[in-house]
Amino acid sequence: MAKKVYVGMSGGVDSSVAAALLKEQGHNVTGIYMKNWSQDVGGLVCSWQEDYQDAKRVAVQLGIDFQLYDFETQYRQTVVDYMLREYQAGLTPNPDIMCNQEIKFKLFLQTALGKGADYIATGHYARSHEGQLFTGLDSGKDQAYFLYRVTKQALNKSLFPVGELSKPAVRSLAKKLGLATADKPDSQGICFVGKVGIKEFLLSQLGPQPSGPIVNQKGQEIGQHDGVIFYTIGQRHGLDVGGGLPYYVTRKDVKSNTIYVTTDLNDKSLWSSTLSLQDLHWIDDEPKKHKTYHARLRYQGPLVACTLEGNSLRLEEPQRGLAAGQSAVVYDHDRILGGGILA
Repeated sequence: MAKKVYVGMSGGVDSSVAAALLKEQGHNVTGIYMKNWSQDVGGLVCSWQEDYQDAKRVAVQLGIDFQLYDFETQYRQTVVDYMLREYQAGLTPNPDIMCNQEIKFKLFLQTALGKGADYIATGHYARSHEGQLFTGLDSGKDQAYFLYRVTKQALNKSLFPVGELSKPAVRSLAKKLGLATADKPDSQGICFVGKVGIKEFLLSQLGPQPSGPIVNQKGQEIGQHDGVIFYTIGQRHGLDVGGGLPYYVTRKDVKSNTIYVTTDLNDKSLWSSTLSLQDLHWIDDEPKKHKTYHARLRYQGPLVACTLEGNSLRLEEPQRGLAAGQSAVVYDHDRILGGGILA
């Protein structure tokens, strides 16, 4: 039965094909471009106008209605300000996860439903069924990790048309349909901000940071960093201490403005096997105690066997370079149960 579906169209090939598939299925489709960020950053011109025009071109090609939703104020408040606070506290947040939680599957969903939509849809490589979240069939592009904080209620009202497809299949379909975005490269960088690295973005928003000591495992100062917030646990590149074995960041002390490093890959401070989680979110029922699940601790990181008890996540194999603020997402085969943020 035909439904009224509002599709988030970012100007990329995935959401373009999502809209095309929904129209092909007979739904009443409206394309929505979410204007979440328009500021130029680090000498790079924000691509929002180009992305908006690309999305609009595809909507015209498909013969569907098209609208712009201006969420820039809310995006700044719920995603960007959150990200800046976390980095200033010495943490490593994931703004894409927060964007999905607060903007796409909350604000966009509420706005669309308020205008009479039955569902929203996005170009995520993920699947949903009866309020449950599952991985996309293309394991190399699967984006369910970023969606673990979406509620069951929101999933019941959300469609993921490309979740059953591979990326090559999506590209092929876009070319077959002659879509304007068929050959457009995948977007990089922060959700909606564009091709900007985290360091450049933080510099643009917070300005230059005070330098401080880099201290090795023997307690010796071996160099100076250019701001604690620019480094993350396990980081190897960008330390600029040169010579000999590579150094890895083991700890950041925001108060003393110190970065601690080691050349020893077996250094205990680099490895974790028991993790404390906070801000837990379970899509449905809480995981069973002592049952073995799998956790992913960074996007496209390996799935690690684990057990859960309360807010404690025990890994069967220790993992290296885990940073507070990152998300641990818990899987039961191809179903995402939810997860939490590393404390």
